[in-house]
Amino acid sequence: MSSLRGRAAIVGVADAVSPTGELEGSVRALEVRMIREALDDAGLAIGDVDAVFSNLSSGWAPSLELAEYLRIAPRWTDSTQTGGSSFEIHVEHAAAAIALGLCDVAVIVYAATPRSSFKRGGPGFGSRQSVPGPTPMAEWELPYGLRMPMGAYALAASRHMHQYGTTAEQLAQIAVDTRRWAAQNPRARLQELITVDDVLASPLEASPLHKLDCCLVTDGAGAIVMTSAERARSLRKPPAVVLGTGTCHTHAMISEMPDLTTTGAAVSGPLAFAQAGLTPADVDVVQLYDSFTITVLLLLEDLGFCPKGEGGAFVAESPLAPGGALPANTTGGGLAYTHPGMFGIFLLVEAVRQLRGECGPRQVPGAEVALAHGSGGVLSAMSTVILGTEATA
Repeated sequence: MSSLRGRAAIVGVADAVSPTGELEGSVRALEVRMIREALDDAGLAIGDVDAVFSNLSSGWAPSLELAEYLRIAPRWTDSTQTGGSSFEIHVEHAAAAIALGLCDVAVIVYAATPRSSFKRGGPGFGSRQSVPGPTPMAEWELPYGLRMPMGAYALAASRHMHQYGTTAEQLAQIAVDTRRWAAQNPRARLQELITVDDVLASPLEASPLHKLDCCLVTDGAGAIVMTSAERARSLRKPPAVVLGTGTCHTHAMISEMPDLTTTGAAVSGPLAFAQAGLTPADVDVVQLYDSFTITVLLLLEDLGFCPKGEGGAFVAESPLAPGGALPANTTGGGLAYTHPGMFGIFLLVEAVRQLRGECGPRQVPGAEVALAHGSGGVLSAMSTVILGTEATA
């Protein structure tokens, strides 16, 4: 078993979202606000921070530029960028650095305002019909009319349907059950309950995926603070101890995915569970990257919550909904809570809050083990983090 188990913990969290989908302030201002709120949540100050993790910037070195803005000289900086899974990977890297004594207090932050940017005449975060520069995707995928990113996920959904008999109705049930969580969250962008028929009646974006199978485009920001498990015990809030992590990257563009029905979570999940000394049956609440409904279904299979090919039948019974056997995406997820381009930071924030018992009407009773799984690129970069209370450490 890895020596990283139980060595580090998340001790502070913060996020900023709005039912309007829009936030005030620049990206940098939101980053600073999130860092301050997460540090306050932990009972720490900016002077305690000696590691900075950031994956977004208009410049060449996100973490360096952010550290400079914060007026700190960190011992560790990390600008790893794998899209939506960046933040789970940051947790893995921070836990390793803390265990090795290379840093003591790490902040991981993300902010983006694509919705506000678009309304002001900026680029927002639309479908990518072209990409700058001579890239493989520009040469081998986009000229053939692949609408991105939903086109890539539509390919995976089509293949899963062909190979395993999965239906559009089963995928729609994921959206329906996620919305049931959002209805209990006054901060969620979409709070009205929907039905399977509503999902199937929404516009077809990339067959077989309908609009309500697809994530939101909103503003959003979040941050987490990590330190050693030992130091965590003396801080303001109960720690969420890092029990296990795992990462696997399988491809960059969707046409190079080895198997459209199997993601790198089939590797990252077992790695994380082995490190934690746990199995999927031990998990009380899951936060799964839900860029599209098919993403959730594939992750459930690959992480071991149901056998490969049986995800459709599994989700049809509503185990992910409030009161279900496997409560999932309890904020309302990327489908209904927020999705500012990368959702991974919000998975971690909610996992911590569930373990602390801070989630009010959407609280999962007795949650002691939480899994947060990020997916980056087009089902490309997978990273799994298993968190637990001190009782599970």
